[in-house]
Amino acid sequence: MQNNESDHLIVEIQDGIMQIKLNRPQSLNAFSSEMISGLKKALSKAKTDMNIRVVTIAGSGRAFSAGGDVKGMGRRTPLGTYEHLGNLNELIILMKELEKPIVAAVHGYAAGAGFNLALACDMILAADGSKFVLSFSKVGLISDGGGLYFLPRLIGTYRAKELLFNAEPISVEEAYSLGIVNHIYPFEDFEQKVMEYSAKLAAGPSTAFGFIKKIADQSLQSSLAEVLEQERISQATVATTEDHAEGILAFKEKRSSNFVGK
Repeated sequence: MQNNESDHLIVEIQDGIMQIKLNRPQSLNAFSSEMISGLKKALSKAKTDMNIRVVTIAGSGRAFSAGGDVKGMGRRTPLGTYEHLGNLNELIILMKELEKPIVAAVHGYAAGAGFNLALACDMILAADGSKFVLSFSKVGLISDGGGLYFLPRLIGTYRAKELLFNAEPISVEEAYSLGIVNHIYPFEDFEQKVMEYSAKLAAGPSTAFGFIKKIADQSLQSSLAEVLEQERISQATVATTEDHAEGILAFKEKRSSNFVGK
């Protein structure tokens, strides 16, 4: 099933995976209002459609995303900027509230808000030769789209400030060493590897994954006692699922589990 949300986004749903492709290759998939709105619409569908168990976000053409559209910068009024970022912020919150794994598939450049879009995902897979850069300070801006939230928590405030101040690209290998990237794959096999990775997630216990994502994301703002209580309440819920019963049976029968997401 394929659905063109707009000229700026392509969405395909197959085998439990919603594949989203940013589709402005002529501008290296720089963000547009239509693209952000299309992403929000797609994620809202993923939230309510139980047949969708994993979401992937990739870019068409030569890059994942160049982030904000530089051609449009300097033209917005302060109110226009405030409203535009409000729309972007709603997208980022939707991504974090979606109780399903979101995988960023990065090739080429992930720059500025494009880098931050990848950081808002749950995992980042990257192709050989990819580069990451928070280029905001090059044009006299601060990071937006959650970068000042996600990056310090991921790599520490000192390293995050260095990347933000210098605004220089880092290689995919350095991004991996910092813990930003989960896996690096050869460019020629990249799409296949992303699909294999996503298919494995789609075959997993999606209810449990939803609780894992929610609790892990909240843990940095929670005390140990709060996380322990969240674990206790959530475990009491997932222990009643069909997937838990199937997991026990598969373990006893020494076979792979056939999870159904219930």
